[in-house]
Amino acid sequence: SYSGNSFLESEMIRMGKEPVEISQIFTARNTYIEKAKNFVRLHGKQAQGDGGQLHDVLTIFRKYGAVPREVYTGLPDGQTRNNFSEMSPMLQGITESVAASKKPSSNWLDAFTATMDSYLGQVPASFQYKGKTYTPRTFADDVIGINPDDYVGISSFAEHAYYQPFVLLIPDNWSFERFYNVQINEITDIIDNALQNGYTVAWATDVSEKTFSWKNGVAFVPEKPVEEMNPEEINNLFNGPKAEPTITAEQRQESFDNYTTTDDHGMHIVGTVKDQNGKEYYIVKNSWGESNDYKGYMYATKEFVRYKTISILLHKKALTKNMQTKLGL
Repeated sequence: SYSGNSFLESEMIRMGKEPVEISQIFTARNTYIEKAKNFVRLHGKQAQGDGGQLHDVLTIFRKYGAVPREVYTGLPDGQTRNNFSEMSPMLQGITESVAASKKPSSNWLDAFTATMDSYLGQVPASFQYKGKTYTPRTFADDVIGINPDDYVGISSFAEHAYYQPFVLLIPDNWSFERFYNVQINEITDIIDNALQNGYTVAWATDVSEKTFSWKNGVAFVPEKPVEEMNPEEINNLFNGPKAEPTITAEQRQESFDNYTTTDDHGMHIVGTVKDQNGKEYYIVKNSWGESNDYKGYMYATKEFVRYKTISILLHKKALTKNMQTKLGL
């Protein structure tokens, strides 16, 4: 929700619009609702709780609209951060009970929504923004003004046919969205072309690696596995640039299949930068505050992105004409 809406805010800037901070909790709240519906329809045989994919922001935008954050924060009085630790288990208890029943009633969703209202507050049916009255639908269409159909999700797995859509099998892809499959080196080629032409890229990735360091603001692939390093090598992991291996499509697929690569987090790729040796990194905007060395940003190597990316989301026109043709867009 945070990275996806940050991406939409940058799209507003790219389109020449005045950007607005979009309510991340409006998106999350309605994603809870849609996930709950799927959970019940699948008789409880699906992941629940927090988490989703970047395209969820577009799914909710298309169905529910959007509101500015100043209108709906989901924060009770006196609270500065959203904390779903109590709400989420209550919501899951509702849906699990419904899924376990032999004949679900038609009003369970009212109870589900009322529970969210008690924690997050009700979403206003209409609101004032800069002297005008909007609904979530009219605000999304008239102020934000993006077309969800203009965006495409892309990933890369050797298991699937290249340049064809496939369903990404991860628990957070609760809507069974399809992604276009490209070759491993094309992931970074696509990101590079987008950035060079004024677009940004939403990025879903694995952040569980020992060489993904939020504190140090860097993510890279070490030549030697961390588990095989001696204490001195571990102490020097983030002391200057390091050499990296070249990751193959087979390694990428194997890492996904054996759960070494996990679907952890969404971020926002907004540019490139070079280190003191001339090596290029992606500038990545994160939602974890400004506590790290780069005040909320970090730098990811291209090899890390090729290896650990779960998916990317970007505007179709950010693709080269050749790639658009390959994908049939």
